[in-house]
Amino acid sequence: MRVLMVSDVYFPRINGVSTSIETFRQTLAAHGVEVRLVVPRYADEPEAPGIVRVPGRPVPRDPEDRLVGWSAMLRAVDEAAADCDLIHIQTPFIAHYAGLKIARRRGLPVIATYHTLFEEYIEHYAPFLPAGWLKGFARRLSRRQCNALDALVVPSTAMRERLTAYGVTTPMNVLPTGIPLDRFANGDGAAFRAGHGIPGDRPVALFVGRIAHEKNIGFLLDALPHALDFCPDMLLVIAGEGPASDDLKRQAARLGLDGSVRFIGYLDRVGALPSCYAAADVFVFASRTETQGLVLLEAMAAGVPVVALAEMGTVDILGPGRGCFTPPPEPQAFGEVLGHYLRNPAAWRHLKEAAPRYAAEWSDSALAGRLAGLYRHLLSAGERAFQRLAADT
Repeated sequence: MRVLMVSDVYFPRINGVSTSIETFRQTLAAHGVEVRLVVPRYADEPEAPGIVRVPGRPVPRDPEDRLVGWSAMLRAVDEAAADCDLIHIQTPFIAHYAGLKIARRRGLPVIATYHTLFEEYIEHYAPFLPAGWLKGFARRLSRRQCNALDALVVPSTAMRERLTAYGVTTPMNVLPTGIPLDRFANGDGAAFRAGHGIPGDRPVALFVGRIAHEKNIGFLLDALPHALDFCPDMLLVIAGEGPASDDLKRQAARLGLDGSVRFIGYLDRVGALPSCYAAADVFVFASRTETQGLVLLEAMAAGVPVVALAEMGTVDILGPGRGCFTPPPEPQAFGEVLGHYLRNPAAWRHLKEAAPRYAAEWSDSALAGRLAGLYRHLLSAGERAFQRLAADT
């Protein structure tokens, strides 16, 4: 089986959508699925087998992303789909409309993964428009796009519930992205600390992710003074890049946290990131709009317990309470839980032991097998429908 994935974003642009696409691309092969990609060109990325790059220009107010031309994307999708069995759309912009148009033209099943809850994010990127109007527009657009598909993949039950409330009637399949367990289980934490001048015995809380306002990193900074009351020498390490970096650095300075916060920028996922996880004593996360929260599982796979808000998509991961604390969504309560843990981690050894066992249940191979099964179901359903149509005529 050959599947064409179409997206407005992909590596070298680092985010959860890019990670999901690449994870499934690598692991679906073992389940008999060859994946071909049509994605933007960012700079001078080298040609790679199975990846078609479409030229684009920086997106206004978000120059990390690319806006590709409609004609170029449509032509690329049409050519790439010539010998494919199914089209899988990954983003709701130009890629969505090009993928849907070519799928209908060629009579192919078409599905999409609804990665991002744009209702919650959109006001950050169009602050000059009324928030209520923007949210309503995002809901209507999502409903119209989703109901034009043959099936929908959602990363969490919370996302399925939200889309159902929008009026989406297309069949939805809860199927999160898995994680490559081995990659995150073998980091060198001591070497990472030495390379960044962090003493081996200093308690470290870690955040990894895009440095954007919707990640609610400011909440972590507000919680940090309360954690310092219990563990005065702790360090919060923030790994990643994004448009909120300057605002967050100014917030840390206003709170007098310069000696307790370290912004270390983007880390290579294969090399430095696993060692960064291994260097941490606890992972912290406060996003209220996350559709899944893969970084939580990456941290757990590295044997690092999690202190996080259990909201939206992270509920599926954090709900069982294995390898994690889920404090109330209030900075003081969150900070006190974090400080208590870092002051006496030996008392919570069971969380550290439970974390990698729990993460193993979310492996990339197991979840790729489920996606391959969905592809086959759609193809067989389409074949049955064609046979019924032929019989009727």
